[in-house]
Amino acid sequence: MTATPHRPHDGVFDVAVIGGGIVGAAIARELSGCDVSVALLEARDDVGDGTSKANTAILHTGFDAKPGTLESRLVARGYHLLKDYAEATGVPVEHTGAVLVAWNDEELDALPALKDKAEANGYQHCRIIDADEVYRALPDLGDGVLGGLTVPDEAIICTWTTSLALATDARQRGTTILLEHAVTGIDQDDEVTTLHTAAGDVRARWVVNAAGLGADHIDRLFGHDRFTVTPRRGELFVFDKLTRPMVDKIVLPVPSSRGKGVLISPTIYGNVMLGPTAEDLTDRTNTGTSEDGFDFLLTKGERLMPRLLAEEVTASYAGLRAAIDHPDYLIEATPQQRYLLVGGIRSTGLTAGIAIAEHVRTLLEEAGLALRTRSDLPAPPKMPNIGEAFLRPYQDADLIARDPAYGTIVCFCERVTEGEIRDACHASVPARSLEGLRRRTRAMNGRCQGFFCGAAVAALREQHHTHDDCSRQHKDH
Repeated sequence: MTATPHRPHDGVFDVAVIGGGIVGAAIARELSGCDVSVALLEARDDVGDGTSKANTAILHTGFDAKPGTLESRLVARGYHLLKDYAEATGVPVEHTGAVLVAWNDEELDALPALKDKAEANGYQHCRIIDADEVYRALPDLGDGVLGGLTVPDEAIICTWTTSLALATDARQRGTTILLEHAVTGIDQDDEVTTLHTAAGDVRARWVVNAAGLGADHIDRLFGHDRFTVTPRRGELFVFDKLTRPMVDKIVLPVPSSRGKGVLISPTIYGNVMLGPTAEDLTDRTNTGTSEDGFDFLLTKGERLMPRLLAEEVTASYAGLRAAIDHPDYLIEATPQQRYLLVGGIRSTGLTAGIAIAEHVRTLLEEAGLALRTRSDLPAPPKMPNIGEAFLRPYQDADLIARDPAYGTIVCFCERVTEGEIRDACHASVPARSLEGLRRRTRAMNGRCQGFFCGAAVAALREQHHTHDDCSRQHKDH
């Protein structure tokens, strides 16, 4: 692990970014590509462990965003940036395409306007199709389809690897990652903002608030009252890999007056996903599943694809989105405070993240922060592949010949090897827990949910867990 090339000489970072999800990591990566010192503060014990980890994992064209909004512009730009970044770093992406399916006359009548909206957003490839063509593309859909709208460039992506790639890239460019640094208070003087955290104070000249579910709390610490985050719970079912042949495209609902609705999507790991629900809560930590959520998904699934419901559910989970009382992304600089808010980034933030980071850089420069692009940037990291459609270590004879640990399977459901678990523990941004290992390797994510392999995975983590590897983030400052 290389030393930070832009260590703050006086103990003060040039920029502190609060929030280690996809958006915060993308911002840290962008800024550490400039000649400034950057700290990335995350309240949890790992990057990408908040709203980012439970995203529906779709790489969006932005066809259905509200035209003319900041969100529509950044999603459209972010699609191309993330697609290229995924190719450069090995983040798994499958270009499956999507079909919006109309089940009643209201939804059928909405298709032309959705096509017009896509074109207003600069996306020209949507096509309205009849019921026969929908069934030819998706023969296992339930009875009653009236028509559809194709979106051929929608894709599925690994949201876990995206978070990790951006954070790893930021770190290799010199960002200091500070985990378990929940911000509890601030003090400001003419030059420096002191962020009080559970793990000690962090001082910075500029602060970027990309704290997701906590962004409104941080904003209020700076004296603002611009918005309120409502945690919106989305519950999902993950079906066994045997269902994947039924769903080789993303099946999108037609948005109605009642909301966006439930989708069926293949996942990058070879499963099929049904969801999400949309339930507004008050508890920002409530990621538990619910009986009502299950009943809702089962009812929807029975209508959409009855054959799917006859198959095994491998897992269910819930994630929280940071819904706000504002119709667009809320990205605003307050130059006199040397502070910038990045709020209200919905699930489209996965796609838009790198474009949001570009936009943040522009706003910071306009607000007075000098940002000069460095000429000595390291190459982007090459991420381990955990996508089912691409070569995995257990299939790679040359790799196994060089290192037999990649031929020793530990998690049989997901075909995860000893070499992958070792690598995840010793990576630049290492796994610090079994949950961190799940997101980096897929271990314990299969049919048995760790029942068979959990003890072996835990033993390997203990074997490879060194104080230096997994705690150095705390010593960087």
